[in-house]
Amino acid sequence: MGHALCVCSRGTVIIDNKRYLFIQKLGEGGFSYVDLVEGLHDGHFYALKRILCHEQQDREEAQREADMHRLFRHPNILRLVASCLRERGTKHEAWLLLPFFKRGTLWNEIERLKDKGNFLTEDQILQLLLGICRGLEAIHARGFAHRDLKPTNILLGDEGQPVLMDLGSMNQACIHVEGSRQALALQDWAAQRCTISYRAPELFSVQSHCVIDERTDVWSLGCVLYAMMFGEGPYDMVFQKGDSVALAVQNQLSIPQSPRHSSALRQLLTSMMTVDPQQRPPISVLLSRLEALQPPASGQHSTQI
Repeated sequence: MGHALCVCSRGTVIIDNKRYLFIQKLGEGGFSYVDLVEGLHDGHFYALKRILCHEQQDREEAQREADMHRLFRHPNILRLVASCLRERGTKHEAWLLLPFFKRGTLWNEIERLKDKGNFLTEDQILQLLLGICRGLEAIHARGFAHRDLKPTNILLGDEGQPVLMDLGSMNQACIHVEGSRQALALQDWAAQRCTISYRAPELFSVQSHCVIDERTDVWSLGCVLYAMMFGEGPYDMVFQKGDSVALAVQNQLSIPQSPRHSSALRQLLTSMMTVDPQQRPPISVLLSRLEALQPPASGQHSTQI
């Protein structure tokens, strides 16, 4: 996965012959931890993602995540600085060194505004949505789908530009399901890797003979758009109350009325949240619609996030 790594004294590590100083923990998930480190060679901050690998399959999945990052050189997709594999007795840790975004995620921004009783403006939403779509367009063009798009997986750059992260659930965009065994395997995979309240309807009950394509990302993008508009995802409360998200997503979403949003934005959201994936627009169509809705260039200074 990369060059040799050693843990050195005083909380430093060496990756690719460069020394990094541990600053603080940033967060943790089920089998991964993220630390803030400083590059002693350049003074820049980085996020060091450490993935616990109990088996060979875990190591392969971590390697795949690193490979996915390396596929892209795109302003709206998180780049990989370096990666390596560290042995810890009989177990391993995969380490991914990533740029650090001090502004955090889109969800952090939504929550910050909500705490003040505010929401993103429509111009801000359109600007963010355009960047997210461009990132997804690049992923789809390479024959992949993100599969776990949500506000906590979208970072915000210094100028407010969205950057897609957490590529660990990415897989081939177009999956031909041929038989009940494959359908059940894909359904189980989605249950583990695709966040339930942002998961497309077709992944809850995969049909024995069907095609699952990249429009699962369009559904998730619709949920992200809803969260930007209303301060929470459309199915967040369904999940928190213990009700069935799988059942809720089978019905056409009811969008609350708000004077903050134009009919064009509401129509865009409705098209993304179409239950039948074959009727959902691809990213290319969404981009065309979005570019037509963008505010004039002269007003962009007022829409900065």
